[in-house]
Amino acid sequence: FLLAALPVFAAAQSPYQATGIKICEPGSGGAIIWTRLTKNAERMDADRPMPLIQYRDPETGVLEERGQGKRPDRVPVVTFPDGATIDTLQGACPGAPGQVQIWHKSLLDTRWRKTLWMAVDPEQDFTRQVPLRGLAPATRYQVQVHCRAAADAPEGTMVKGGFKTAPAPDEAARVSFTVSTGQAYPDQDAPGGGYRIYGAMQALMPDFFVHTGDILYYDRDAKSLALARLNWARMYSLPTNVMFHRNVGSYFIKDDHDTWKNDCWPTLETRFMGDFTFEQGVKVFLEQVGMGRRTYRTVRWGKDLQIWMVEGRDFRSANTMPDGPGKTIWGAEQIAWFKRTVAASDATFRVLFSPTPLVGPDRENKNDNHANAGFTHEGDMLRAFIAAQKNMVVVCGDRHWQYISRHPGTGVMEFSCGPASDEHAGGWSQENYVSEYHQYLNVTGGFLEGTVGREGAKPVLTFRHYSVDGEVLNEHRIEAE
Repeated sequence: FLLAALPVFAAAQSPYQATGIKICEPGSGGAIIWTRLTKNAERMDADRPMPLIQYRDPETGVLEERGQGKRPDRVPVVTFPDGATIDTLQGACPGAPGQVQIWHKSLLDTRWRKTLWMAVDPEQDFTRQVPLRGLAPATRYQVQVHCRAAADAPEGTMVKGGFKTAPAPDEAARVSFTVSTGQAYPDQDAPGGGYRIYGAMQALMPDFFVHTGDILYYDRDAKSLALARLNWARMYSLPTNVMFHRNVGSYFIKDDHDTWKNDCWPTLETRFMGDFTFEQGVKVFLEQVGMGRRTYRTVRWGKDLQIWMVEGRDFRSANTMPDGPGKTIWGAEQIAWFKRTVAASDATFRVLFSPTPLVGPDRENKNDNHANAGFTHEGDMLRAFIAAQKNMVVVCGDRHWQYISRHPGTGVMEFSCGPASDEHAGGWSQENYVSEYHQYLNVTGGFLEGTVGREGAKPVLTFRHYSVDGEVLNEHRIEAE
């Protein structure tokens, strides 16, 4: 069963699936298949225009483009090139009405199991999320996503893919996963469009993938709901992204840039994002990835691994609020859930996937995460709790450089996966190796791989940092206590 050998699309008739599929939230008994129908078979190509976005000076009325690194509190003015519409911009994949049906079977089955035909939702960007239930643990499944314009219409394009379910909690199985962050559209590095990390990650055949946030960057372009959806369509119609996500089960975590804007919180007021609101950003995220009941969740992957993925935007206090017991990133309910589920776990290794750092170190001018002074109180509490657990580590996104750090006060270990491309690396100096924290530092693009297995009877968790082309840059082994 060679995933890369499967054709992405079969048939050449509308409706189409130019934004591919996403296989989300894999567990021991199910997964969610994310689908979207499109009007055209392919994305609008790279020579199509993008709108001009300027900001009006409130005193002079003059329109100015945003300065480098500046986010003015001014009303944006979006100007489309002559003749261009939201459907003809670069990377656009306008949606189309229709119905989808999911076929799935294990490699050992001879017959496909089929869902009912279900309509996509025009109010949800022509998407549909289809749960698959009653699957066997530790089993590889094949998937086919069929579509049609209506009940009496011939079938349109079909997408093939596959994924693996999690082992049962009592099974001591080898498990591997890959992790990424910082996926900016202007910083693509793959010929033909996309990111080289996806081919490198797929070559490792991971059991699952975690995107820790900053999946895309709304700040510059998403000044309306329609433009926010365009950001998703152009990102997930890139060839590398389509190929990877139809072949690997994934979990998605959102951070600031794929919620609304840099370092945002729910009550932040700004004119910078135009007609696009924080509340719309929260809803669009749930629309564009397969997601269960909550954006914070925990999943067991066999006897030796349990993972936690947390929500860092929806419940947070203002970054500008004075630090203290009332200031939070996670919110009281999520913190209580985290402590309760960690305490109940008997997995050998427990890994927290966080969209932002808990250890760092981070830059002094930042005030958006638990490694910053502005959230010291909650950060100290979470680090103390994690340090009290056996074999628990943190994997974080957000930072545009790779590192392994050990918190000098608690000993908590944190692994930063680094950005999706070398073009996106930065924000830290390679010479700024902080010996009290760093055990590995590399200001480069790439990704992180984790593997859990047994050497004899001894469970071992191994992390490897990779370059964008799949070269191992560093390895760190953790033997179970």
